[in-house]
Amino acid sequence: MRIALPVHLRSSMKQGKKRIVVAMSGGVDSSVTAALLKEQGHEVIGMTMQIWDYSSFTSQHGETFGSCCSLDDVYDARRVAEGLDIPFYVVNFEKDFQRQVIDRFCDDYFAGRTPNPCVLCNQVLKFELLLRKAREVEADYLVTGHYARIEELDGRYALCKGLDPLKDQSYFLFTLTQEQMAMVRFPLGGMSKDEVRDHAVRLGLRVAEKAESQDICFVPDGDYVRFLEEERGSGKLDGEIVHVSGQVLGRHQGTYRYTVGQRRGLGVAWKEPLFVVGIDASKRQVLVGEKQHLSMPELTVHLVNWIIPAPQQPLQAACRIRYRHQEEPATITPLERGRAKVRFERPQRGITPGQAAVFYVGDQVIGGGWIE
Repeated sequence: MRIALPVHLRSSMKQGKKRIVVAMSGGVDSSVTAALLKEQGHEVIGMTMQIWDYSSFTSQHGETFGSCCSLDDVYDARRVAEGLDIPFYVVNFEKDFQRQVIDRFCDDYFAGRTPNPCVLCNQVLKFELLLRKAREVEADYLVTGHYARIEELDGRYALCKGLDPLKDQSYFLFTLTQEQMAMVRFPLGGMSKDEVRDHAVRLGLRVAEKAESQDICFVPDGDYVRFLEEERGSGKLDGEIVHVSGQVLGRHQGTYRYTVGQRRGLGVAWKEPLFVVGIDASKRQVLVGEKQHLSMPELTVHLVNWIIPAPQQPLQAACRIRYRHQEEPATITPLERGRAKVRFERPQRGITPGQAAVFYVGDQVIGGGWIE
């Protein structure tokens, strides 16, 4: 039985057979994407990004971990491609990943910020470098297994949420440009995860029951402190834990061990529960305070990418400050030099420098930037 693709994908491919590069991660989502497109009669080419040398981690630590983009994932992607009888290539982006994602990850933590490497990986690796590879093989589209939608509205491309609210990944895609969206598609945006797994079973894919990874791919054991110290060394940012009143409460062993909103592991005594409310890497200080000190009425972002035509005046939208955060009504005011101010209707807890703030109007992403 042939299953129809979602309307937003069928309409963009209505002129017949297309050559499509599918970014294959070895997981169920990208595997189903490739299989459905092959079933529809398109010329499908599988490409997997080799971005991280897991052999060095395994040799140092003596064990392997389930994480995205691992060697096992590369093998799974290859086997799925073989089963589908489609061409398959592994493209090595290790140097680019080190420079563009890992180095910035470390820079951010050592500067007192909490980075989001998944957004950067999408921005630089998938939708710049891999898209370039797709153009080199004269593909019509680069397709991924993201749960989001690209639609044409009034002569422009719009980025919209995936229809499954539990899987929506539009937050990670706010850096997409109009030029990129002209050649990128997300077939799973109109499906739920259960529907995708049903397709995987129907199509006989070996990864149908494969578990999802939740870890940062280059920190497969989840110990990001160990990773940072192996990359940059330890003992450089030891300092004081300071209450918002100015009282020194204790000492810490590195500002990079803390993030805004953290409560556990502070190791200081106080009459009320304390949270990390700020990090000053230049002074080597971790600032702590009571719960009320976590709430802030506004934030500023830089490196803003507008998916809609860049506004010249303040506009009403909703803003999401973390992937699992419910977006909140706010006034977005454009500033000079690619910055914007976000003023919330209600103060928000845990605004974290280094994270992405993404702007929505309904289901549509209109832009976003990085919290200062």
